[in-house]
Amino acid sequence: MVFLKSIDNKTLSLDIDPATTSLEALQLEIERKSGVPTTFQCLFLSSRRLINGDGTTFVSGLGVGPNSTLTMHFPLLGGMQAPVPPKARLEFLNTKPPPNYVAGLGRGATGFTTRSDIGPARAAPDLPDRTSTTIGGAAGAPGVGRGRGKGPGEEEEEEEAEDKGYDENQKFDEFEGNDVGLFASAEYDEEDKDADAVWEAIDKRMDSRRKDRREARLKQEIEKYRASNPKITEQFADLKRKLYTLSAQEWDSIPEIGDYSLRNKKKRFESFIPVPDTLLEKARQEQEHVTALDPKSRAAGGTETPWAQTPVTDLTAVGEGRGTVLSLKLDRLSDSVSGLTVVDPKGYLTDLKSMKITSDAEISDIKKARLLLKSVIQTNPKHPPGWIAAARLEEVAGKIQAARQLIKKGCEECPKNEDVWLEACRLASPDEAKAVIARGAKSIPNSVKLWMQAAKLEHDDANKSRVLRKGLEHIPDSVRLWKAVVELANEEDARLLLQRAVECCPLHVELWLALARLETYDNAKKVLNKARERLSKEPAIWITAAKLEEANGNTAMVGKIIERGIRALQREGVVIDREAWMKEAEAAERAGSVATCQAIIHNTIGIGVEEEDRKRTWVADAEECKKRGSIETARAIYAHALTVFLTKKSIWLKAAQLEKTYGTRESLDALLRKAVTYRPQAEVLWLMGAKEKWLAGDVPSARAILQEAYAAIPNSEEIWLAAFKLEFENHEPERARMLLAKARERGGTERVWMKSAIVERELGNTDEERRLLDEGLKCFPSFFKLWLMLGQLEERLGHLEQAKGVYESGLKHCPSCIPLWLSLANLDEKMNGLSKARAVLTMARKKNPQNPELWLAAVRAESRHGYKKEADILMAKALQECPNSGILWAASIEMVPRPQRKTKSMDALKKCDHDPHVIAAVAKLFWHDRKVDKARNWLNRAVTLAPDIGDFWALYYKFELQHGTEENQKDVLKRCVAAEPKHGEKWKAISKAVENSHQPTEAILKKVVVALGKEESSTENSKH
Repeated sequence: MVFLKSIDNKTLSLDIDPATTSLEALQLEIERKSGVPTTFQCLFLSSRRLINGDGTTFVSGLGVGPNSTLTMHFPLLGGMQAPVPPKARLEFLNTKPPPNYVAGLGRGATGFTTRSDIGPARAAPDLPDRTSTTIGGAAGAPGVGRGRGKGPGEEEEEEEAEDKGYDENQKFDEFEGNDVGLFASAEYDEEDKDADAVWEAIDKRMDSRRKDRREARLKQEIEKYRASNPKITEQFADLKRKLYTLSAQEWDSIPEIGDYSLRNKKKRFESFIPVPDTLLEKARQEQEHVTALDPKSRAAGGTETPWAQTPVTDLTAVGEGRGTVLSLKLDRLSDSVSGLTVVDPKGYLTDLKSMKITSDAEISDIKKARLLLKSVIQTNPKHPPGWIAAARLEEVAGKIQAARQLIKKGCEECPKNEDVWLEACRLASPDEAKAVIARGAKSIPNSVKLWMQAAKLEHDDANKSRVLRKGLEHIPDSVRLWKAVVELANEEDARLLLQRAVECCPLHVELWLALARLETYDNAKKVLNKARERLSKEPAIWITAAKLEEANGNTAMVGKIIERGIRALQREGVVIDREAWMKEAEAAERAGSVATCQAIIHNTIGIGVEEEDRKRTWVADAEECKKRGSIETARAIYAHALTVFLTKKSIWLKAAQLEKTYGTRESLDALLRKAVTYRPQAEVLWLMGAKEKWLAGDVPSARAILQEAYAAIPNSEEIWLAAFKLEFENHEPERARMLLAKARERGGTERVWMKSAIVERELGNTDEERRLLDEGLKCFPSFFKLWLMLGQLEERLGHLEQAKGVYESGLKHCPSCIPLWLSLANLDEKMNGLSKARAVLTMARKKNPQNPELWLAAVRAESRHGYKKEADILMAKALQECPNSGILWAASIEMVPRPQRKTKSMDALKKCDHDPHVIAAVAKLFWHDRKVDKARNWLNRAVTLAPDIGDFWALYYKFELQHGTEENQKDVLKRCVAAEPKHGEKWKAISKAVENSHQPTEAILKKVVVALGKEESSTENSKH
């Protein structure tokens, strides 16, 4: 497609291919589109005209490509034209203008009037007529000339022009503007509408092109305005964040602001009215003492408080309540037969005082419920729940005596229902309760609940036992009564009772098992055999038999009993539930029956498990048992799994880890010995066994294990290095040298050369160390640690130029090694200052983008030299490039001023919530704010997430030294030694120093704590 800019500045699109279209074809297409003949077309591409040479040249050869824009010019041809007769010249300057004519109105220039047109503001004085003195003596017409007035004909003509002419002060039209007068007679047709739509579309297009720029400018202006005029909420945002730390008590203790407006400060008119006599009388009645009770109160024992003794301030409610209660009382006392009312004229008001009235609604509810329940017990007097509900309603209403009367009638109507008797016992007074329950037991002698309730009412064990035995006479097959009476008896009586109990309840396994536990060994076996005959489908009997054999030392019989029991249960059709038997194994472990636990696991762990799922399922079961604290069960599962999977290294390792954590050194050693017997090629098992011997202090045994391991795996570098470490850590450098020399002769890897150089560094043989490093770099030039060690050697000797050369050579072979870049930058900073180090770090960041360690080194370099602004700029760039780097966020938290650290820490936690560096930085904030508990929790979280970083352990230990107890300090120290940290900026620098090579973890931890203290003190001194 090619675009053409025509003579009238319109752009036409031509659907042609420049590679296949000639110039003539292009001109014909232009003629078809625009109507301009080909002879009048002059086409230009930029400033160059397109000229056709031979007529067959394609336009692409003339420089026209797809989407090119051509420009067309129309030639102006010269020459003579035919003579045109001259038109008659209009003498319009000398003629009178037509009516309603306004100069310039056609081109939009509205006429205007100046002061020279209207004359001076004041009327001119009358001047004498000078026409008679004109030259020639010609007398003019009166009134004609300058300053004349208007004639009558001219005045009419001007009024007509005002009626028909253009008024410049007419109303402005919103659509046509000032042209409404010019185009007032024109019609607004469809073409005008289409034209307006096109222009509106053009306006929208132009507006959309400027929209982004306008919105960006508007947003910038808004931000600038908000920055200069912050809201109140933004000014107090940091204070609002602190509100979440307030407790509920602190929040409630904030005083109310109150109302201090002037309208409330105006002294209002205080009016006083006399106290009514009714209120005074009420006060007098409340203060007086009552020395006599009405007959109804004496019948209730005088335990109810009279209603009027409680002060009531709402006299209206008192009156309404008394009226309602009085009506209820009168209704209740009415005689429905004769229609007469039987009322005690002296005592009914006193009786009303003894009622507990709360509200009108409650009185109404009680009345409705009483009527309903009255209907229930009258229509169906043999319905026990109706009597119980009616009695409880009266109890709620405060009429305990009425409740007792109702439940007494219920017992008479329903003497064979135990619930009614139990309710009557509950409502009865303590003295009458025994009599009530005795009548109930006499009416229903086979009710277990009544006998148990009767036993509860007794206070001493002898009476309780007597009641329960009385109940067993009537209900000999009640397990609840047997259990209760056995619990109250001594051991000998309990054994006799249980013997009788299993005779009466032969199908209850708990009684059999309880009897077996109380009998001797021989009698217990007989009891269990009888129980097995009666309850052949009960697995608990077999498990108890196994526990019995184990308790008497017959551990060999435990497995046979469990195996025989499972076969017997399967013959009886009992489904062996693997999960249930595992729970029984854990219960046996908790009871101390380890052999029974192992036997259960051995015989049931494989039931219902597919062959291909056995390993995964058994390992998962063992891990779950370990989490629940069932160590013996987990050990038994691993033991059974190892009998099936003898050569699986992963199971041996998990079993060894279990023994290492929960077992003894002897059990672990025995397990590892057995493991290497079946898996002699597993290096990790040999190394674990040797390490355990070494940690136990048995170095000769560790050497022997490593010799056996070397015999089994002769070319294992791990075993060579383990043997070297054993000798080196036990201060046997010559043995270590010999081992490493043999390893180098047999083609050791780069680690062997590195360890060899470390030995020579420890012994102070710098020449031998340099020789080994040079030889190692010839064999392994891409191993960066050898370059680092060689450079550090030159630095220790003071050969800084040679060290720089070593680092540069190392970077040629290892350009992505960050420690080499950092070492070179530090060396250049010492030798040549900050500018050279800055250049090195910039080059390192270009070759290793998005590396937070390089950014952090650059920020710290600027900070060390006091360039805080440059350090802040670098930190901002670093966080843009590495937004999820924890070490950068932690450093930025420490760099910002103290008031901004909380905000910065919140931003850091949003980006990397589970990063240990950020968590440790937040813990420091809590530490500095004296929030000890929060700081301890966050430090504990940091060492849990990254136990291999020693700096966090040192920080945690330093915190406990300052704020913790001795127990906490020992706990942190113990956990650190168990974790054996190897990384951390401060930790590596101290642990890898030559003087600390053989120091234990505890000593290194304390040295790192001292180093942290010195760093903090130097930082505070630099601030001051």
